[in-house]
Amino acid sequence: MSYRIDRVNEEIKKELSLLIANEIKDYRIRDAIITIVKVDCSRDFNYAKVYISVLGDEKKRDEAAKALNDAKGFLRRGLGQVLKTFHTPELKFIADDTLEYGAKINEILKGLDIKDSGDDNGSNSSN
Repeated sequence: MSYRIDRVNEEIKKELSLLIANEIKDYRIRDAIITIVKVDCSRDFNYAKVYISVLGDEKKRDEAAKALNDAKGFLRRGLGQVLKTFHTPELKFIADDTLEYGAKINEILKGLDIKDSGDDNGSNSSN
């Protein structure tokens, strides 16, 4: 059963990405770069949590999640036309900041001055 849920999650992720990019004309997400990070569908396929990441600040991320939740009926209908399941899940969009958090940690790590242990032995000197 888990394999089927994983396949449906990936299909939902792919189709929602296309619908959001091509069909949604809401001013709150018109200029936003939205990425669907993860879809978590219930075992009975009645509900799906859709985790999104938005490039920008927290306000922009929350606005995009609200706009997508406002359009979830439209998105669910579009999803129902392509999914091969008995039920089209009810969608809930959740703003996720893990990508931004990871980028922030990466920048912090880049800023640290860490020397490679091989460089401390003077093995690179040409004396």
